[in-house]
Amino acid sequence: MRVRKCYPEQKPNYPVAILLMFVTVVFMIHMFGTNGDRPRTRVGKKGTTEEIRPKIATCPQLTTQKLSTTLDTESMPYIYAITPTYTRPVQKAELVQLRLSFLNVENFHWILVEDSEEKTTLVTKFLNTSGVSFTHLNVRTQKNARTESGQHRFTHPRGVDQRNVAIDWLHRSAVKSAVVYFADDDNTYSPEVFSEMRFTHKVSVWPVGLVGGLRFEGPLLSPTTGRVTGWHAGYVNARAFALDMAGFAVNMDLFRDYPDARFNIRKQGKLEDTLLRDLNVTLNDLEPMADNCTQVYVWHTRTEEPASHHEEELIKKGHPSDPNIEV
Repeated sequence: MRVRKCYPEQKPNYPVAILLMFVTVVFMIHMFGTNGDRPRTRVGKKGTTEEIRPKIATCPQLTTQKLSTTLDTESMPYIYAITPTYTRPVQKAELVQLRLSFLNVENFHWILVEDSEEKTTLVTKFLNTSGVSFTHLNVRTQKNARTESGQHRFTHPRGVDQRNVAIDWLHRSAVKSAVVYFADDDNTYSPEVFSEMRFTHKVSVWPVGLVGGLRFEGPLLSPTTGRVTGWHAGYVNARAFALDMAGFAVNMDLFRDYPDARFNIRKQGKLEDTLLRDLNVTLNDLEPMADNCTQVYVWHTRTEEPASHHEEELIKKGHPSDPNIEV
């Protein structure tokens, strides 16, 4: 017969259990913190403690909002972006892309100029709901400079009359401290390009990607002085300033100093060059941006023309896609 040993009844030790649970909770908080952070503390003045958390990366939108509360936006120069545009199947899609690029830029005003006799309903509606500060202008390109159907797209320079009308508007309406940028609607813009140009003294310059038959075009700098000495471009020829329209910005004061400076519609392939010559700019005046012109913040990404053969078949049958749906 087996004898079972009996032991006196032991009471549970509640204080020890509670202490162990408390230590465990404190340890877990210490290890993981909030949202996976591991906060630390340091001793401050008079024995107080201050929590130190690692910096957390934020999305660009939140970063922009945070900067807007800390920077004195009233003292920041304005950026005026001039965009010529014309009616075509991809017009609205490209304008939407521009709107997204411009939406969070501080002290920014968009001058959108239509190549048309009248302002179109599509562009008017788009601007009124864009959320971007804007001026809407229109002017029809002079008849002898229009690219007609069937002609090569480079037969005549595009957007010349529209950019010049915008410059006229700037002379009447621009604020004192401002920078002018020619932002065509077939480009893609990174937010950095606007930060780079904002404090331009005369003319700032930077590379442009996917243009001129090259991976990029842009200024060449002296390794000793950092000044612009020439151009990396597919077409230099006799141009003193062989840069793309998206590759420079001009301080508004320079336009005020040379009020007659405009783009020359007769200078196909030399629009940028003739404008900067009119502004009496020299190579020494150019201010290299984008980390000494080693970074690309704007790309020439013209939207591909959409295929429309099925739509043409529907039109021939008298049953086109619903014309009331805006595309």
